[in-house]
Amino acid sequence: MIYDGRGGSPYKADIGINADTIAEIGDLKAAVGKEETDAKGMAVSPGFINMLSWATETLIQDGRSQSDIRQGVTLEVMGEGTSMGPLNPRMKAEMGSDQGDIKFKVTWNTLGEYLNFLEKKGVSCNVASFIGAGTVRTYVVGEDNRAPTPAELKQMQLLVKQAMQEGAMGVGSSLIYPPDFFAKTDELVALCKEASAYGGSYISHMRSEGNRVNEAIAELITIAKQANIHAEIYHLKVAGKDNWPKMDSVFRQVEAARKQGINVTANMYTYLAGATGLTAAFPPSLQDGGFGKLWQRLHDPAIRAQMAKAMDSNATTWENLYYGAGSADKVLLLSFKKDSLKKFTGKTLAEVAKIRKKSPEETAMDLIVQDSTRIGVAYFLMNEENVKKELAQPWVSFGSDEGSYTNEGVFLKSSAHPRAYGNFIRVLGKYTRDGKVITLQEAVRKLAYLPATNLKLKKRGALLKGYFADVVIFDPAKVQDYATYEKPHQYATGVADVFVNGVQVLKDGNHTGATPGRFVKGPGYSGRD
Repeated sequence: MIYDGRGGSPYKADIGINADTIAEIGDLKAAVGKEETDAKGMAVSPGFINMLSWATETLIQDGRSQSDIRQGVTLEVMGEGTSMGPLNPRMKAEMGSDQGDIKFKVTWNTLGEYLNFLEKKGVSCNVASFIGAGTVRTYVVGEDNRAPTPAELKQMQLLVKQAMQEGAMGVGSSLIYPPDFFAKTDELVALCKEASAYGGSYISHMRSEGNRVNEAIAELITIAKQANIHAEIYHLKVAGKDNWPKMDSVFRQVEAARKQGINVTANMYTYLAGATGLTAAFPPSLQDGGFGKLWQRLHDPAIRAQMAKAMDSNATTWENLYYGAGSADKVLLLSFKKDSLKKFTGKTLAEVAKIRKKSPEETAMDLIVQDSTRIGVAYFLMNEENVKKELAQPWVSFGSDEGSYTNEGVFLKSSAHPRAYGNFIRVLGKYTRDGKVITLQEAVRKLAYLPATNLKLKKRGALLKGYFADVVIFDPAKVQDYATYEKPHQYATGVADVFVNGVQVLKDGNHTGATPGRFVKGPGYSGRD
């Protein structure tokens, strides 16, 4: 039963694949294939697109992309504020020294070189990326809280131009975190105008998803209008119990912009907790200059007192995720760099504070000093009713906001957010089959064709003759996620077969080891396909 991705009714047919392309769709029983897959009783769809992937390092470690491939994801789109290029010598050195469990040599300089590196190394999934506004800012300005000079802004624009010509999807920002937080609207407009000239998009973790979410959406719409660019909201949500009633006003804002001809879309993950750094509990003003400066400040008793007070404030000038979660028992510790601290993986901040006989605020600061990293954590911020409302919006696609893992080896040294293993299957199982929030054909459209269209991808996102053969075969009655916050490293089931560029990477639920993934270029790519 073919769900071609465009949202129409499914139909029964055969699909013929030649090399990397869908050669024919119809009654092919008279044809004889070199290889044949029996999909009787199954749903066949285009490969799914992960609009917010953090597989930047996990694919270097293991290119099989198992936690996502087993959910039908055939394209990982990276670049939420931070991208793997462009890098200057200082940034390359920092990328090397900041590595945790996954170790690798930084052999590239530009974003295009990184994506080419992945393709050459061998990955099972296709890969693409936005250029990070924060990465561009760090390259030129550093991590200080100041505006770029006119000459520096011009250099930043040139970096965006280069990335677009190399195949970047557009500009990505993450405005609650330094150094992106330090960028004013006009700076972002200037970068987006450069991306717009090449047909790219602007995609943003907005300045607020809580107390000032409506103002943050207004800024995103302003950027889209002034730069004449498609804009997408990363992981659409309203965070913090006090803000949950704002969901409908968020929808109204986006719909109003769309009616005015401003192309605004969004993506989401299907969980109630977000995951980021423990440093998101601290005001950006105390992170001016980068993590190294923050680490030094955390040794100053006066600043620590100031920090503890800020953590417990319902801030309006910055996004306080610790306060938004409501309490320390809703902050789950996911990953540490130091082996001596890994014993706290999977515990809440409240539990570790009790073990150490200190306040949660003091414990958070101590852990960051001791680990010399931002420390990966999950903050429980959302509610189920809003997740269902978001999922029903026709302009919302999906992103895991996580890496793509194999549930063995080095990956088990840290915990993960369960969305790494279940985000996309939950759309098909929990919310489509069981919850009936949307139909199966609409789920497939939002998983494949919608994001492909938003990104202006050529010949991807649908099952049509002449399109690339990114194909998923799954059982709608059996798709199921198993990953939990306590035990996240568990594969989803129900996807039987996955083809990427015509090559089978999943067969009868088992990974074949094939790595046919390609660097998928954005609309501004200036080279040859």
